Amino acid sequence: MLTKVLSAAHFGLKTIPIEVEVNIAKKGFPGFSIIGLPNKAVEEAKERVKTALANSGFDFPQAKVIINLAPADLPKEGSCYDLPIAVGILRCMGEIKLPEEKSFFYGELSLDGGLRHTKGAFLLAIAAKDEGIKKIFIPLDSANEAAVVKGVSVFPIKSLKELIFHLNDLALIDKLKLSKPKIVLKGVKAEFDLSEIMGQEQAKRALEIAAAGGHNLFLQGPPGAGKTMLARALPGILPSLNEEESLEVTKIYSVTGNIPPGGSLITNRPFRTAHHTVSRVGLIGGGSQPHPGEISLAHHGVLFLDELPEFSRSTLEALRQPMEDGMINISRSAGSAQFPSQFMLVAAANPCPCGFLGDYKKVCRCSPRQINRYQSKLSGPLMDRIDLHLNVPAVGVGKLMVSEKKKKGLEKSSVVRKRVAQARKRQNHRFAKTKGVFVNANMRNKQVNKFCPLSLMVQRLLKSAVANYRLSARAYFRLIKISRTIADLGGEKEITEAHLAESLQYRMRIEE
Repeated sequence: MLTKVLSAAHFGLKTIPIEVEVNIAKKGFPGFSIIGLPNKAVEEAKERVKTALANSGFDFPQAKVIINLAPADLPKEGSCYDLPIAVGILRCMGEIKLPEEKSFFYGELSLDGGLRHTKGAFLLAIAAKDEGIKKIFIPLDSANEAAVVKGVSVFPIKSLKELIFHLNDLALIDKLKLSKPKIVLKGVKAEFDLSEIMGQEQAKRALEIAAAGGHNLFLQGPPGAGKTMLARALPGILPSLNEEESLEVTKIYSVTGNIPPGGSLITNRPFRTAHHTVSRVGLIGGGSQPHPGEISLAHHGVLFLDELPEFSRSTLEALRQPMEDGMINISRSAGSAQFPSQFMLVAAANPCPCGFLGDYKKVCRCSPRQINRYQSKLSGPLMDRIDLHLNVPAVGVGKLMVSEKKKKGLEKSSVVRKRVAQARKRQNHRFAKTKGVFVNANMRNKQVNKFCPLSLMVQRLLKSAVANYRLSARAYFRLIKISRTIADLGGEKEITEAHLAESLQYRMRIEE
């Protein structure tokens, strides 16, 4: 007997419907085979399904069981095919009946017949909506993810027995109604408040500008100056994701399995950090079956790279294209996957191997050759893509030893966050009809010309700066974007000379 059950496969962020064909033949030697380019996790489904059926009170058929995952030329991976395979076998055995309308079955079985949290449920629900499939049967722990998508009936399954009773109309399962999505994203709480950082007023201002416009930021200074503290205080001033951004980020975290059991929608901006030993695939994404890297996991959020010159040059150079395009394309023999990467890069570095070049406290002992070799790891094209460049000097003891009264007077992250949120609100209004653009840093040159008109005086100042500091065409447009952000923070409609002058001070160190 032949039965077909619908499931799905994920390739990148695309979800492809999969027909799980189950055939049980009484003729021939008993066996259990899965075909259709399964990987090791799919192959192991044989043992999980056999044991789950046995522990649910059903004998596995003593016959030739063949499972075909169609289309057969698409590689399949993961444990999500356990449930559709079990359902297909039970249907062939005559133990259950399938729903009259097309339905997705998706989930990993445990050996006792229960269902485990399975990644990719959010993408499955989106695919169901696009394909016109009204019902999806998925594990209870993954149901909140899928229930966020409107127009799809999500049936949360605790165990195989429960599903059997439902399909046989013995004990129906109520479809999940998610009145309020459970918001999840671990690791985004700011480790430091801006009021805890003594001194570094210019760095705090640069951090505010970067957060308001989504600009890349480079911090350079001696060890202990507070570069890492500043970067780790950034999540405290970032506003929440809007609805469109939230859906994009949730897709990525769903397909990578980063949404915990019971979680659903992500509204906090990601803050990702990567050690300098990270591989290029780990940072950019890839693999035989393409998976998102850190730059995609930081989409609409922050990617913090500490000790930037310690990263391999080839890994850093791979950042150039996704930083410019906001998208990374990964091509493999099975197809091409595209992952979004509109992230905000925050990088920190010492000025030399010992870290004390230009420091007023300690003398640098590095030779000119060592300094040149260290700094040459950061190429010109890469640094040109970073909007804000800032020297972070060592903090004097006088600024560290302040009274409690003065400490209380320092501006808190919550206050700065309100200004950043207002600036982002102005940008959301400005780009409401511009697809794919959410902040000033995302603007293309055409949009810069449209949304950032310059007065004659501002044009003269900009022309002079380009000539004096030998700015590239890319730096020219980035200066205008930063100026637009500074104007947004001040609630100004037009870019003034003061806005441009402030933005210039963040380019001069690199361009000199």
